[in-house]
Amino acid sequence: MALRSRVRQFRESRGLRQDDLAREVAVSRQTIIAVEKNGYTPSTELALRLAHVLGATVEELFSLED
Repeated sequence: MALRSRVRQFRESRGLRQDDLAREVAVSRQTIIAVEKNGYTPSTELALRLAHVLGATVEELFSLED
């Protein structure tokens, strides 16, 4: 199973740049890029911080694909 991220869609719909979101959740821009490209599985803490900042649930931001 692979993790599918919708972080980019939520970030763009809120008019945030990658560096803005990175600053808000206290990670590097490179981490946001990796999360958006499904190249990095965020920790539970990071997933919760992303959900909070983006006004979404973790389930809205991330899903599992077969």
